[in-house]
Amino acid sequence: MVRNAPGPRGAVAGRARRPVPRRVATISLHTSPLEQPGSGDAGGMNVYIVEVAKRLAERGVAVDVFTRATRVDQPPEVEMAPGVTVRHIAAGPFGALDKNALARHLCPFVFGVLQTEARHEPGHYDLVHGHYWLSGRAGMAAAQRWGVPLVQSMHTLARVKNAALAQGDVPEPEARVRGEDQLVRAADHLVANTAEEARQLVRHYDADPGRVSTVPPGVDLDVFTPGSRAAALRRIGLAADTELLLFVGRVQRLKAPDVLLRATAALLRRDPELRGRLAVAVVGGLSGGDVAEPRRLADLARSLGIADLVRMEPPRSRAELAYYYRAAAATVVPSHSESFGLVAVESQACGTPVVAARVGGLPTAVADGTSGVLIDGHDPEDYARVLHRMIRHRSWREALGAAGVRHAAGLSWSATVDGLLDVYHGTLSGPRLPIAASQ
Repeated sequence: MVRNAPGPRGAVAGRARRPVPRRVATISLHTSPLEQPGSGDAGGMNVYIVEVAKRLAERGVAVDVFTRATRVDQPPEVEMAPGVTVRHIAAGPFGALDKNALARHLCPFVFGVLQTEARHEPGHYDLVHGHYWLSGRAGMAAAQRWGVPLVQSMHTLARVKNAALAQGDVPEPEARVRGEDQLVRAADHLVANTAEEARQLVRHYDADPGRVSTVPPGVDLDVFTPGSRAAALRRIGLAADTELLLFVGRVQRLKAPDVLLRATAALLRRDPELRGRLAVAVVGGLSGGDVAEPRRLADLARSLGIADLVRMEPPRSRAELAYYYRAAAATVVPSHSESFGLVAVESQACGTPVVAARVGGLPTAVADGTSGVLIDGHDPEDYARVLHRMIRHRSWREALGAAGVRHAAGLSWSATVDGLLDVYHGTLSGPRLPIAASQ
C-alpha cells in the first residue's frame, strides 16, 4: 500500500531524534526557479521548487538549486533567498533547448554539479532531490559520487502523458520512458504529488510502494487570498459586470486551452444574451508544439466567432495573477494530463470556483461539487453547461467559491515542507538501496 507522508521508510519516532539534513542539492536541469512560470518549460514545478526551497531554508536546511545556464551573462550563482542559492551550470549551447535534446548534455551538466561540490569539504550535501526525469538522471550520478540518498519527484510521467495525448500532440520519447524506469528502481525514495500519482508509479512503473510517499504541493496563502471581484476587474481593465472565464498556464495542446474557447462558443449558442458581458482571458506563454504554431489559438477564436471576446495575456507575476483569479467567474483547467493542478488551488484560494477535467491530480486539487466541478472528458458542451450554470446561478457560484477558500487552506506550503522533511528524515535513517548506490 502506498502511504502518505509523514512516516516514510526508516523513520524513527520523535522528530527531534531523526537525522536532519543540513544542506540539500536540488536538481532542476531543464528549467530554472528564477524563470517566470507560465511560459516555455516554466510552470508549476518552478513554483514548487521556489516555495519549498525558501521554506526549507527557514527551517534551517540550506538548499542549492542546480539548473542549466541559458545565457552567457548569467552569474554562476544567485542568492534567491536567505539560505537558497541557484547555481547555473554550463551544459550545451546557451539559449532555450527542447527538453528532449537536453539528454545529450547530461554529462557536462553532471560534471559542473560535481565540480561545485568538490570545492567544499567532503559531505557538503546530505541528500539529493531531483525534479523531473532529466534532473533525476543527473541526481543519480551525484548521489552515487557523494554517497548520499537520492529522493526523486517526477512531476509528470511519460507513460501517463502518452495515454492521454491531445489530438495533434507528440508522444513522449521512448528514451524518457526508459529513463523513468531506471529512476524508479534507483531512487532511495519517490515523492508523488497525489495519491493517484503514487498509484501510477506502482501501476505503470512497478515502483515499490514502500519507497513512495505522497506529499501534496501547496499554495501561497499570503498571495492568493479572496478579495473584491469588482476591484479585480477594474485592475485588469474590464467592466464591473464582466463575466470572465479564465485559463492560466502554458499555452500548449496538453493544457487544452482550446477546450475553453470551444466551450465559450457553445455557451453563447446556449445563451446569446451573454455576449455583451462575456470575456475570456488566456494567461500564459507559448510552450511545447505551440511555439511553432503561435497563431493557433487566435485562429481558432476567429473561426469560432469569438475573437473579440478573447484576451491573450502574457505570463503574470504571482501577485498580479491573484487579481485575475479574483476577477474571474470561473477558472477552467481542461488539461489532458495534470500531475497536480496548482492553478486550480490558487484560484480556489482566491475564492473563485474551478471547472476542470477529471484527470491526474485534479480530483485532489478540486473538491468536486464542493469547491468546483470536475468533468469527464473534454467535450466543450459539457464545460459550457457547467459554466452557464455558474454564471446564471450566482448563489451557487458564491457557495463554491467560499468552499474553495476552505479547501485551499488545507494545502499550504508549510504542510508540504513538513511532509518532505519527514521523507528526508526517513531516507537518511534507513538503509541505502544497493541499486541506488551502484548506479
